[in-house]
Amino acid sequence: MLRRQAMSTSSAWRFRPVLKWLHLWLGLSVGLVFAVVSLTGTVLAFQSELLLAAHPELERERLPPLALQGHALARIVAGAEDSGIRSVDLPSPRLPAWQAFAAEGERHYFDPANGELLLVRNTGNDVVMWMRDLHTHLLAGETGEQVLGASGIVALFLLLSGLYLWWPRLAALAASLRWHAAPPARRWLSWHRSLGVLLLPLLLVVTFTGVAMVYSQPFRSALRWTFADGPEVVPPLPIERRTIAIDWPAVLLAAADAAPRGSELRRVSVPEGDNALVSIRFRAPGEWHPNGRSVIWLDPYRARAVQVHDATAQGAGARISETMYPLHGGFVGGRAWQWAVAAAGLLPAFLLATGFLFWRARRRRR
Repeated sequence: MLRRQAMSTSSAWRFRPVLKWLHLWLGLSVGLVFAVVSLTGTVLAFQSELLLAAHPELERERLPPLALQGHALARIVAGAEDSGIRSVDLPSPRLPAWQAFAAEGERHYFDPANGELLLVRNTGNDVVMWMRDLHTHLLAGETGEQVLGASGIVALFLLLSGLYLWWPRLAALAASLRWHAAPPARRWLSWHRSLGVLLLPLLLVVTFTGVAMVYSQPFRSALRWTFADGPEVVPPLPIERRTIAIDWPAVLLAAADAAPRGSELRRVSVPEGDNALVSIRFRAPGEWHPNGRSVIWLDPYRARAVQVHDATAQGAGARISETMYPLHGGFVGGRAWQWAVAAAGLLPAFLLATGFLFWRARRRRR
């Protein structure tokens, strides 16, 4: 028995130096990517506020009625093909203008009442759009997104390995969280360790949700299997394109009637090719996602709902998967969670800096 305990203790002591080495060098290398991406996340937590501050022409005291918005939408859709627009967000109190998503990640903004073009943003003319591309794709498209996902997994390892390396005896808990001013090696280690442990739950949530978004399909499938969800919703059959004009005010009003009471229409997908079927995402009561994951499919020529998908009626696995984006982006929980997400974005840079300074101070001492 004593021999078995001694072997177990010896294995643990051999494991700890290896873990320290991995934590240090992964932190000083991959941690740089983690820090940069997180800092851009701090900025993006306030992207709507920054947009309105930089472009006050988008501000409106009140939104026009839905029927009038429909006339504006008709004007936007008329030029959608030339502009490469595939979907359009309806005006809302958070952003009181039409926001259209065009080719190459470009965004167009239109007057909510008459559909007049007000602004075009892309990564070349807008620093926040550039930061968003850096945050989501490392400025490298799909390849950058995969690198980002792998970096996020390493970041989760760094956080959990740091927790393991810090874990003290109960009697030493208070002392292990104390900040020291000197000597330098002790100072940087105490700052790194204390703040990292205290804000670890927040940073774990933000990092895990980011990784889950990169690997959204396998993550969603795993959750749906775990909770034995039913089959995924199947969209209705296509509707043949006709030469007659679509009555967009009638389409919006039909969607509003078909949505559950208290819902908010959020995103219109423009018909493509020979399929005239229109889909409109809406945010049902109780949904966390800012644009909702619920969908209404409509026959635009009859201004009639064909099928309605209420995301709040899904299985638990699908509902959990759809909380990742609002949790990560600070879109739920009001200003408190928005500021918490912004603060979490500053922490990896702090951990990188203190970790590097601790390593340098220890090398100089040797």
